[in-house]
Amino acid sequence: MVVGAGSWGTALALVLARNGHRTLLWDCLDAHLERLLAEGCNNYHLPGHEFPATLTVVRRFTPLPAGVRHVLLVTPCAGLTDVLAQLQALPKRDFSICLACKGIEPNTLELNHLLVQQYLPEAPLAVLSGPSFAQEVAAGLPTAVTIAAREAAVAADFAALFHCETFRTYTHDDIVGVQVGGAVKNVMAIAAGIADGLRFGANARAALIARGLAEIMRLGQALGGRRDTFMGLAGLGDLALTCTDDQSRNRRFGLALARGSSPEQALAEIGQAVEGLHTTRVVCALAHKHGVDMPISAQVLQVIDGQASPQQAVHELLTREPKAETG
Repeated sequence: MVVGAGSWGTALALVLARNGHRTLLWDCLDAHLERLLAEGCNNYHLPGHEFPATLTVVRRFTPLPAGVRHVLLVTPCAGLTDVLAQLQALPKRDFSICLACKGIEPNTLELNHLLVQQYLPEAPLAVLSGPSFAQEVAAGLPTAVTIAAREAAVAADFAALFHCETFRTYTHDDIVGVQVGGAVKNVMAIAAGIADGLRFGANARAALIARGLAEIMRLGQALGGRRDTFMGLAGLGDLALTCTDDQSRNRRFGLALARGSSPEQALAEIGQAVEGLHTTRVVCALAHKHGVDMPISAQVLQVIDGQASPQQAVHELLTREPKAETG
């Protein structure tokens, strides 16, 4: 069962269904579901990719249909607690959960796996992340991702469901680091979009990616992740992808801000969830809580909140005092 039929949820459902697994797809938007049912594909997010016979759109996901043993959560992070509450209310909960939403729940400042543990402490749990644009996954272009779980058998179970010639899965045990990398890279992608929108060039983009990775590492380690995790697919890989390609909604959001659009105007232009918008505020709150220096994230928040123009934010970063490059 895939919960969340946006671009990413639909792409992952397509991978599972093409691998021969009976796959169910649900979304909270009734009108969207009806279009999926009528058209046999997700023309709004991924036009041209018809659903195989093994993929079935369903109007409800609770109670879970008989035989469902794996639940993939691909909802926006802001809606995660609502879905978890519905799953918690089920009388029978003998399923594993894989989180594929890249962000941090904005109200609790908790990493998503901690929310799952609060609602469903008995559920085996994994996290899927890595450099992966939905359109390319749906098109069957080569992609590699990380699936992390504290129990190796859980990670291997989900990895086996997804793994195929065009969608390679690597397992990991750093569930914290994989989530932090997937979430905070969205903030850096907004910053990269702003810098590129201001035409600051390739040198500035490369510097931003490198220093952005340092920020991700600092916060990730403060939250319990391992430094080496951030040099892999869920860290540097995802960061490089989302900062450099306009398929990234977060990068396009930054480009729009650089053109002078308000956050509301930029969201309307993109027409889909931009996780980095909420994640920026959460990341800055976590950085303050744990005493972590994250100057790029702080300046992105200043722009989002209207406290600084994109030009002022970049000027603030460039005029900081010189320091040693020690992380």
